[in-house]
Amino acid sequence: MRVARVLSIVAVVAASIGVAVVAAAKPERAAHATPTFARDVAPILYKSCIECHRATMFAPMPLTSYDEARPWARAIKKRVTEKTMPPWGSDMPHGRFRNDPRLTDQEIETIVSWVDAGAPRGDLADMPKMPAMAEGWTIGKPDAIFSMTEDFKIPAVGTIDYKYVRIPVNLPEDRWYTAVEIKPSARAYVHHMIAYTEPHSDQPTRRGSTFGPTNITGVSPNKPGLVFEPGIAKLLRAGHDVILEVHYTTNGAEAVDRTQIGFIFAKEPPAKVHVTGLAVQPKFLIRAGDANAEVKAVTELRQDVVMTSLTPHMHMRGKDMTYTALYADGTSEVLLSVPRYDFNWQITYELAAPKRLPKGTRVEVVAHFDNSPANKYNPDPTKDVKWGDQTWEEMMIGFWGSVVDRPAPAQKEQ
Repeated sequence: MRVARVLSIVAVVAASIGVAVVAAAKPERAAHATPTFARDVAPILYKSCIECHRATMFAPMPLTSYDEARPWARAIKKRVTEKTMPPWGSDMPHGRFRNDPRLTDQEIETIVSWVDAGAPRGDLADMPKMPAMAEGWTIGKPDAIFSMTEDFKIPAVGTIDYKYVRIPVNLPEDRWYTAVEIKPSARAYVHHMIAYTEPHSDQPTRRGSTFGPTNITGVSPNKPGLVFEPGIAKLLRAGHDVILEVHYTTNGAEAVDRTQIGFIFAKEPPAKVHVTGLAVQPKFLIRAGDANAEVKAVTELRQDVVMTSLTPHMHMRGKDMTYTALYADGTSEVLLSVPRYDFNWQITYELAAPKRLPKGTRVEVVAHFDNSPANKYNPDPTKDVKWGDQTWEEMMIGFWGSVVDRPAPAQKEQ
């Protein structure tokens, strides 16, 4: 759901006029006291919801019109008051993020008042214009497009295990790219995808490192194609393929997907390089029944970096994660706090203002896991849990995206 524009000025205007005028304006004020879909609710949904809740996307119901939204009015009220929709795990005041979709308190109150009043439609003349939604290549025309080698058949119902699909690329030489985008042909069935690279092979694809230096990009709610700022690029190595981690969802009808990935290449080597950093702790044991197991990881920066984004990663028992910058002068700063981590939403938190971190800064990541029966997503609270690739096992990685100076040509860039 993106940032809202709901204006309620009638009461302010009325209060600024004399008593006699207030009395005369009573019917007008009463008419505007009850929010309507057309005038008050649609702008909120258009700004913050329909990125996912439209016919071509994976959300279970579209919300682009009154007829679509009205049957779900009470469910919408429940989700926005619980603040489980729009999906977002970070809390204030730690960091500001350009992709923050949360509703303001005023927007939530508008929706609650609308539902409590019977969810009136209002005058259709008040409906805002439907925003343009990109359905093609959002990065522009790619210089190169690579595709899955065969269709994936999506069933009408059921749960689909995560898939790992190889897209052959195998370039003869290294190439710098300035933009990249994943384009599923069945976008309405894709919850999220993550792309990374590994050496070319004809062998069956197995799960690898979805994040880290070989990570390329992803596709998820509110995440269009990735375009770097001028002078910044990332390296696509020769002899490597793209591997997709794919989370398909079903929606009652069969479908077929053949995803593509497109790149725009740099005309010359960049001055700056986009890299993926991480603090990882693979050695841990989460005891059966433990509702608040703590795991910590620390990475010291070997050069000055400009941090642009942060991506917490755990599995089904992940509970919360906090990133803290520990500076060489003894001071510290919380970069990101995610008190409500949800594995079902692979969110990258994009900093509104990039953060400069000097060489020697230690990035500390602290996570907690809930391996108790109270965790409704827990695969088995009776089992001790260690690191593992499968979703019923666990991981603890704090990733971040950053920009650094390009290494000298004799060095190997990542």
